[in-house]
Amino acid sequence: MEASDHAAPAAGIPRWLLAVVPLALIAAALAALALFGGNTLPERTGPPIEELAFEHTVLKPGTIELTVRNTGPDAVTVGQVFVNDVYVDFDASAREIGRLKSAKLTLRYPWQEGSPALIAIITSTGVAIEHEIPVTVQTPSAGGKFYATMALLGTYVGVVPVILGMLFLPFLSGMRARWFTAFMGFTIGLLGFLAVDAYIEGSALAAENPGAFGGLKLLFLGAALAYLSLVALDRHLSARRADARAAAADASRLALLVAIGIGLHNLGEGLAIGSAYAIGELALGAFLVIGFAAHNTTEGFAIVAPFARGGERPSLPRLLLLGLIAGGPAILGAVIGASVNNAELSTFMLGLGIGAIVQVIVQLAPTIRDAAGRMLHPLSVGGILAGIAALYLTGLLVAA
Repeated sequence: MEASDHAAPAAGIPRWLLAVVPLALIAAALAALALFGGNTLPERTGPPIEELAFEHTVLKPGTIELTVRNTGPDAVTVGQVFVNDVYVDFDASAREIGRLKSAKLTLRYPWQEGSPALIAIITSTGVAIEHEIPVTVQTPSAGGKFYATMALLGTYVGVVPVILGMLFLPFLSGMRARWFTAFMGFTIGLLGFLAVDAYIEGSALAAENPGAFGGLKLLFLGAALAYLSLVALDRHLSARRADARAAAADASRLALLVAIGIGLHNLGEGLAIGSAYAIGELALGAFLVIGFAAHNTTEGFAIVAPFARGGERPSLPRLLLLGLIAGGPAILGAVIGASVNNAELSTFMLGLGIGAIVQVIVQLAPTIRDAAGRMLHPLSVGGILAGIAALYLTGLLVAA
């Protein structure tokens, strides 16, 4: 007699109880360790480990407001605060900050606009934890004008350049197959450069602000979440394409995936722009707008490139929708970045962009195969290198 594929639960015992009992035992064991485990170990010798992460800074006339979080294993008690080696009075929402807890410190200091500020928090044990503000400038107050400026900035650097780049569609339409592989290689080069650039930026951000919730791990968490989410979306779109011509359905699907991938990247880009504006590190000038426009028009090219092979003539509303999907998140990112200015959130969102772009590259890679089935051949390699060079050179125009 063959054994059953699924072992039956013990006679008379509900299956759910077989899961509840181990969970209850695990919970009891962890509770016992928390209550009594520490008493069975010798006391730790040496000074406490005190760490603070500076999550948010707001400058107002005569005051500097800091939001700090305890990222170390021991509680931190704030004793004194110095700014530029001068003792300052301060108010604190909590003097003793427990592990992973945060506190708001309001420093009364007559800072001068445009000058640096080196802040040193002295703990009760004498440890100095420093934070530098390279340039002091009053933090913009949130309001209708503030959010309108962020929306306009996001439109300038996100929506407008992407839609302008989509004007290459007539040029790409009806292109010979061999040249199509070159331009798809160009698209892959563009996206690959964006992913590498986001990784470098996210790694630097995580290194400067390790934070309490993962630092660099948030970059990979965001990448994994975006990658798997786009895989699920791609499976859903692929299942529906039988209702339309295969080539046209493939082109629409790829264009949508490219737009989503670029949109998630622009969300992180908008976040960085908004954060820089909030702390006065961003000069809102014509040169900046022109630089971002030149840089991001290449993203619009990447969105319409898949239509060249499908032979589909997308409608104007569809093209505008794809442009909004790709460029619109820059508006949301700018608003969030200027309002929250949280390094960990920025790291996570940059990870979202990386994961989405990597998944899109996986989808685009088969489109550059030649007649022999090779992905890497002179035309595709030339296109990839040209895409990398295009983003590198246009990136030099962006001076923030």
